[in-house]
Amino acid sequence: MSPSGRSQPLSLMFLLGMGMASERTNCPSGCSCQYLEVNCTGQQLQEFPATIPLDTRQLILAANNFSYLPAVELSFLADLVYLDCRKNLLGDDLDFTFIGVAKLVYLDLSFNNLTQVTFSTFSHLLSLVVLKISDNPNLVTIEKDAFANNTWLRHLDLSRTGLTFLDTRTVRELPNLRFLGLSDNLWHCNCSFLEFITWMTESNVHFPGADNITCYTPEGLRALKMPVVEAELHFSCLTQLYKQDYIFLCLIGFCIFFAGIMAAWLAGVCAVIIEVHASNGDEEDEEEEEEGT
Repeated sequence: MSPSGRSQPLSLMFLLGMGMASERTNCPSGCSCQYLEVNCTGQQLQEFPATIPLDTRQLILAANNFSYLPAVELSFLADLVYLDCRKNLLGDDLDFTFIGVAKLVYLDLSFNNLTQVTFSTFSHLLSLVVLKISDNPNLVTIEKDAFANNTWLRHLDLSRTGLTFLDTRTVRELPNLRFLGLSDNLWHCNCSFLEFITWMTESNVHFPGADNITCYTPEGLRALKMPVVEAELHFSCLTQLYKQDYIFLCLIGFCIFFAGIMAAWLAGVCAVIIEVHASNGDEEDEEEEEEGT
């Protein structure tokens, strides 16, 4: 083989070696890097790591001390499809945080300090399939249109949060939803929650840990499972009357009573008129008979 023939493989190996060396150089301190993957698990990091390779597809930041995720730095990772941020300190506001990672398919935000989920939190993640926001004890609010744009969402975990209510429209409009975690939450099972419970029993969605999806309040329904609660609420909610119902019934009763009085009065007036008319007719007949004689 000629010297020129050997030089091409050698130069290719040199370039590959340089690329691998560059990849190792760009790996954040304390993290491990493989092809398209950066793993920074358990490094007690307090800030988003610098020098993450821009072609990273999988980023694992679990078990650190992040209190926020910088939207700008994240947006540099435009090819990111997998992001694991469980067991951190992520808190109040994540709105527009993920605006630059639209290809994200898997997102784990469990074991954090989330307090709410709004439409702007995940609305840019049009490809999202798996979303885990379980074990956020301060998560008390999820807006009814929070997942309106996440139509590919298949797995949603809301277990062990501070949720007491969930609007049916929040999950009913997700055509690909197959798994929904709701266990160990503080569900308030009143008449407003009946629609959601009915949807649960009628849908084709699988609810992991269904035995642990129980009511917390009111006291009379505590620890009861949803199928039992549905029967209880169907009976109580369909027979229960509220203040406005009593007012409506009183108004209806008054109208019926007033209409009855008016009808009786009109009937009496008509009877008197008919009687007077009849008596006048008799008198005219008598007068005609007298004149004829």
